[in-house]
Amino acid sequence: MKLANYFRISAPAAEKVPAAEVDGTYRRYRSRTFWGVTAAYSLYYVCRMVLSVVKQPLIDEGILTAAQLGMISSAFMFVYAVGKFSNGFIADYCNVRRFMAAGLLVSALVNFIMGALGFFHGAPGFPGVLLFLVFAVIWGVNGWAQSMGAPPGVISLSRWFPLKERGTWYSIFSSTPYLGKFLTMVIVGALIGFAGWQWGFLFAAFCGLIGTAITLIFVSDTPESKGLPSIQELSGEEPVNTDAYSTHILHKRVLRHPAIWVIALSSAFIYITQYAVSNWGVLFLQKTKGFSLESSAVIIGVSEVFGIAGTVLAGWLSDKVFHGNRATPVILSGLVCLAALALFLLTGGSHLLNILYVSLYSLSIGVVYCIVAGLMALDIVPRRATGAALGVVGISSYAAAGLQDLASGFLIGAGETLDFGAVTVFWLAACLVSFILPVVGWKYLATKP
Repeated sequence: MKLANYFRISAPAAEKVPAAEVDGTYRRYRSRTFWGVTAAYSLYYVCRMVLSVVKQPLIDEGILTAAQLGMISSAFMFVYAVGKFSNGFIADYCNVRRFMAAGLLVSALVNFIMGALGFFHGAPGFPGVLLFLVFAVIWGVNGWAQSMGAPPGVISLSRWFPLKERGTWYSIFSSTPYLGKFLTMVIVGALIGFAGWQWGFLFAAFCGLIGTAITLIFVSDTPESKGLPSIQELSGEEPVNTDAYSTHILHKRVLRHPAIWVIALSSAFIYITQYAVSNWGVLFLQKTKGFSLESSAVIIGVSEVFGIAGTVLAGWLSDKVFHGNRATPVILSGLVCLAALALFLLTGGSHLLNILYVSLYSLSIGVVYCIVAGLMALDIVPRRATGAALGVVGISSYAAAGLQDLASGFLIGAGETLDFGAVTVFWLAACLVSFILPVVGWKYLATKP
């Protein structure tokens, strides 16, 4: 019970901010909270993406096979999917500052354990199969911890930003995964090449501790907890009758609306193709195009910067250029995404050309990801059901990402000669469905629950 009370949403502060100081105080706390959750969530991604960079050293040293790495990654994704669903609902009732910090702290601990265990590989009484089993279990634990990141991050936007501004700020927040991937690919890639794969996990653990501190220092739970009026009062929005529309009732209405499930299924295919490149791109470049680990990590890492641009661009495109029409930018960006992915997977090319291909892919998939998996869902759900919508979309997305890792690992193979032929078709097909499905289901997405 004490633990439940610790994570419970903050009560309104007894001392209220004087009316003359409300605007300045609100903007100060809102800014600190937004940039706090943004920085912390980017470091969440360092703690989850490091495994993607260490795959080649683990295979080369005979520690794990591609199939085993696929199973370890899928353990993360399946647990993350369930966690994203349940924690999405739970986080609507929680103190987002404490909830987010707790998840990142556990994730940092998991990365530290994996790095430390790496130094014991090959020691008497510590066979390789034991390392595989331990890695699979604790990386699954990391999946649960990681599922405590996105829900409080998005909910904080709902608690601190009015509806008319939320799309723009959500686009910026949605770029954080790409920033985290960039940091992982470039910095961790260089560190592993210099010091060994174990230090990649230890560096991620350090980043997780930094992110935990940032969350606890900068993030605030609600405006009311700081003595401020509610966001509805601050923005002049019409207050919702909480007696008629309880959080529980809103959750049920969201679950029954077909639009949420169209978005969830579409997002699942986005995550298949997105995580295919993020999780297997470095290995793909090494094995099919002959690049070094450091060069491959740089190619994938640089492309993530363009993913940031794509997510930030998404809100502006859909709101300003297409005047709220979400379907048009999705179909246009999806076509560019499919073409760029095909060039990356099916052609050779120089180091620079491969950066161009995968960067164009990241830019366009960033637009599709932000609109479909984010803005479309936020458009149709009430503020107090944000976490629930995120949970439904999350369980579908990450279950699909887990199946992708499992299927990709087995399609690529377990021997020294890895085959990317069949898995290429799988990745391209998922990319095609990811942007066709939401357009076909637009009639459901245009209506509110």
